[in-house]
Amino acid sequence: MAFHLFKYDKSFELECGEKLPGIEIAYHTYGSLNKEKNNVVWVCHALTANADCSDWWKGLIGEGKFFNPDTHFIVCANILGSCYGSSGPLSINPATGKKYYSTFPQVTIRDMVKAHVLLGKYLGIQKISVGIGGSMGGYQVLEWAWTEKEKFDRLILLTTAARESAWGIAIHTVQRMAIETDPTWKDFSDNAGAKGLKTARSVGMLTYRNYDAFVKAQTDDGEKTDHFKASSYIHYQGEKLVKRFNAYSYWLLAKAMDSHNVARGRGEMEKVLKSINARTLVIGITSDILCPIAEQQFLVKHLSNAIFKEMDSSYGHDGFLIEWEKLGQLIGDFAGPTQKQKFL
Repeated sequence: MAFHLFKYDKSFELECGEKLPGIEIAYHTYGSLNKEKNNVVWVCHALTANADCSDWWKGLIGEGKFFNPDTHFIVCANILGSCYGSSGPLSINPATGKKYYSTFPQVTIRDMVKAHVLLGKYLGIQKISVGIGGSMGGYQVLEWAWTEKEKFDRLILLTTAARESAWGIAIHTVQRMAIETDPTWKDFSDNAGAKGLKTARSVGMLTYRNYDAFVKAQTDDGEKTDHFKASSYIHYQGEKLVKRFNAYSYWLLAKAMDSHNVARGRGEMEKVLKSINARTLVIGITSDILCPIAEQQFLVKHLSNAIFKEMDSSYGHDGFLIEWEKLGQLIGDFAGPTQKQKFL
């Protein structure tokens, strides 16, 4: 594993029309590019993850795992707007010599993919054997597969959709509202909006899991009148994110998710999806209430070369980050023969 920082010194125009004088992209690589240059696996991460996919997806990526650096060249880039090394609200604005904070311009999924394309060219990658991403990561993979239609041999899309739903946009709006009610919001400080971020994350946890998951894991013995396990768990998850993430990035990236619509400005959704030719595996989770299976079934119905696999999990949307062995079994032969025996 190796951490890198790609610096692009030319003007980078965002979809909103604003221009950044340059961008930096933090990324990790695992393994090396083979002579045939046909062993690339590109992982696109979700909302609050970072470029070290072997850490947050350790059941799938690493030595002896499904995607093995001994045979694969694995790349994961931190998305534009995040706070884990890529250009975002905590970056220095060269025009002022100070951090951008709330002045960092709006970004979209398409802007993130545009940055991925630049990094891919810098790394000399002409073809990607497998592009894989879950949730917001799936948004990026799908958008990229349309942008460069001959780039990918195979796609693996987990718990994702062709566009952000009204349900998802409503949830993100409530999360941003929580951040905006924090009296420190828009202060020129790394900690601005921290209490609001805690609440926003707590809202998110209710959609990442589900009724059954909470009842099973957080139910008390029935004698309590206060200090319930479910309440403590929600507080803990909110505080945990505040310690490792940033409210400005969370607010910005929630907006970016709302922008996702692979057909925007391109015609009818059905025709846009049909134009994506890469072999595609779409995985849905039975208990996912954030991005339910109907969203993945729509993708499979209209993509030109896709199959659907359903994963039974009690973890809801978060199942794609937790159920590693089940995911490996579902991926099976689809992602290529290397290390498949581990899961078959």
